[in-house]
Amino acid sequence: MFAVGVLALLVLSVAESQKLKVYISVDMEGITGVVSSDQVSGTGVDYGMARRWMTEDVNAAVLGALDAGATEIIVNDSHGDMRNLIASELHPAAVLISGTPKPLGMMEGVDATADAVLLIGYHAKAGTIDGVLDHTISSATVYSIKINGIEMPELGINALVAGAFNVPVVMLSGDKTLCAQARELLGPNVRTAQVKEAIGRYAAKHLSFENARKLIRQQAKEGIERRRDVKPYKLTPPYRAELTYLRSSQADNAMMIPGVKRVGARSVEIQSDDYLVLCKFLRGLISLGREN
Repeated sequence: MFAVGVLALLVLSVAESQKLKVYISVDMEGITGVVSSDQVSGTGVDYGMARRWMTEDVNAAVLGALDAGATEIIVNDSHGDMRNLIASELHPAAVLISGTPKPLGMMEGVDATADAVLLIGYHAKAGTIDGVLDHTISSATVYSIKINGIEMPELGINALVAGAFNVPVVMLSGDKTLCAQARELLGPNVRTAQVKEAIGRYAAKHLSFENARKLIRQQAKEGIERRRDVKPYKLTPPYRAELTYLRSSQADNAMMIPGVKRVGARSVEIQSDDYLVLCKFLRGLISLGREN
C-alpha cells in the first residue's frame, strides 16, 4: 500500500509539472495595421476590419503558446468596452474573457496559477514621441500616471498586477516605441514583437500581416520557453500612485473621495500597501474624472 501511495504521488507530481498556463491580455492600438482612432472605435468605419486583425494577432500568440507546450490559455479582451475580439474566430485552445467592468480590468483572469503573461497589441504611454495612438488608459482623462515616482505606460501598470501574483510578463507586441518602453521597464530579456514603426501618432511603417504574425508566434514561444529569464515586475511597498489629469476640474472631482490627496492643480495621489487595491482605486479615479 505504501508503494502504491508513493507511485500515485509521483504520477500527480509529473502531471502538475507538465501544466503550463499562459495568460494573454490584448489591447488594440498596437495591433498590426492599426494607426487611426477610427480603427479602434466601435463606431469607426474601419473598426470591423481592425478587430479581425486583432483576432489574428491573438491567434498567432496562442499558436506560439501552444508551440511552447501551453496546456491552458486565457485571453482577456482589454480594449475599450472589451468586446472587440471576434469570439467565433478565436483559436479553440483559448478561453476568452470579454466585457466590462471587470475587477482587474485589462488583467482580469490573471492569478498565481499562471506561468507567463503575454501583452498583445499594446501601445506607448501618453506623451510619447513616435508612438501609434499613444495614451495611458484614457485619452480623455489621463495626462500621466506615476507609480512610486516612475511614469508608467499601461504595460507597466499591468505588469505590476501580474507581479502581485508573482507572474512575469515575458512577451509583448506593438510598435517600436512600445517595445523599447517594455525593455526599459521589464529588462532586456523580455521578448518583443515589433509589428510596426510609428511615423508620428497617426501613421506607421508596418510589417506584412504574414510576417508580423510569424514574429508574434515566434516571440511568444521563445518568451514562454525562457520565462525563467524574466523576473516578475515588482516595486517596493507602500505603493504610491500620482494621477495627473488633463484638466484641473477632473482633479476637483477626485477630491470628493476620502483618502485622495491633492498634489497639484491637475494631480492627485493615493497610497496603499496592496498594489491590487491601489490599481482598482486608480481606475476608479480615472472613471470619476471623465467629463461630458
